[in-house]
Amino acid sequence: MTTRTETDSLGTIEIPEDRLWGPQTERARRLFAIGSERFPPLFIKAVGLQKWAAAEANAHLGELPQHIADPIRQAANEIIAGQRDEEFPLPIWQTGSGTQTNMNANEVISNRANQILGHPLGARQPVHPNDHVNRGQSSNDSFPTMMHLAAAQAVEERLKPALATLAESLGARATEWSEVVKIGRTHLMDAVPVTLGGEFATYARQVLLGIARLDATMPRLLQLPQGGTAAGTGLNRHPDFDRVFCEVVATRSSIAFTPNPDKSEGMAAHDALLELHGAMNTIAASLMKIANDIRLLGSGPRAGISELLVPEDGLSSSIMPGKTNPTQCEALTMVCAQVMGNQTIVTIGASQGHLELNVYKPVIINAVLQSATLLADAAVSFAHNMVDKLEMNAARIADNLAKSLMLATALNPHIGYDRAVAIAKLALHEDLTLRQAALRLGSVSAEDFDAWVKPEAMLKPGTGLPGS
Repeated sequence: MTTRTETDSLGTIEIPEDRLWGPQTERARRLFAIGSERFPPLFIKAVGLQKWAAAEANAHLGELPQHIADPIRQAANEIIAGQRDEEFPLPIWQTGSGTQTNMNANEVISNRANQILGHPLGARQPVHPNDHVNRGQSSNDSFPTMMHLAAAQAVEERLKPALATLAESLGARATEWSEVVKIGRTHLMDAVPVTLGGEFATYARQVLLGIARLDATMPRLLQLPQGGTAAGTGLNRHPDFDRVFCEVVATRSSIAFTPNPDKSEGMAAHDALLELHGAMNTIAASLMKIANDIRLLGSGPRAGISELLVPEDGLSSSIMPGKTNPTQCEALTMVCAQVMGNQTIVTIGASQGHLELNVYKPVIINAVLQSATLLADAAVSFAHNMVDKLEMNAARIADNLAKSLMLATALNPHIGYDRAVAIAKLALHEDLTLRQAALRLGSVSAEDFDAWVKPEAMLKPGTGLPGS
């Protein structure tokens, strides 16, 4: 490997010749040889956006001359476009402020800007990584700003649209099956009738409320700590930098970012990200419930509930011929388990601020982005490959409903709870229908039983009452 020699305040170091990073990144790359986890492209895009917006704001405020700001913006745009992902080699496991990744960005943009201007890599002039790319900034405020940018974009551009897709699929099934009466179950035991569509309407409602919970976190997430510089003081930045920065980044991203009125709060604590992940954790719990319900209702095909027919996805058992498994349910619930684990990571990380600076930033944003991405991908996959392809087993639904002993609940208003219990118990012990048991006990006439015990009439308040 051929190298070039670069020099900074700590001395000289050899860097791979064709890489855009500089001495600080190279030292960190050697020092933090920990694990294989790297920041995802979504976060690197936010890194580029933060640096682009900083250059734009500083140029607008007269803090950077245009001939310096222009190549910085061009280099930052290449990062936003995903053209420089390989220039960010550092692991998640680094300094808890994210300083190494911030300096990585400063060095890559400085070198690329100088390259655009016709200067060699490592020249550090006319565009300097600290004096120009990092002007009016600190890792203390820039990295958490990148965190907020990335998290907000993940929610708005990926997670919310994915959840809307799933809610639409579930809602379509709710409408399609709204008149399909079936046996309900509580405690996994037979209960009163419900509709298959009603079950899916509940699932759709859970997902829609998940979107609403995400929206409820956004006012705090969209407040950026940019401008706090060191320890929230605002040292070394233009008085209007925070305002102009938020204006330009909001315009470019079409997301309504605003300055955090207390910059230190956004640097010393990450409660907004914890709140966001709490909403995602709730969504994970909702999706776990939905997937498990569909898994149960589709169990079988002969020895289970089998009221739903799980789609054949072309995958099968390695030993049992023709076996169809609820693979999408399993994938989704594993994603939910990962998100629930990430909730612990974000909770611990957010609680560990030390005085003016939280130093768990990289692991917090990695967990947040992983959860958002996994939930988005899994929601779309589950919608298209499970919900949209489900079929109901009409014969099994009708058979289960007809055999249900809990239809005896319809008799309560007419003959009382105790006499209805006696009918249900006799039917169970003697393997009779409810009608046969009622007639044997003489509690109800055949005419009254047929008039009162109608599953389709047991689905809303007031029905079944005497005189109704």
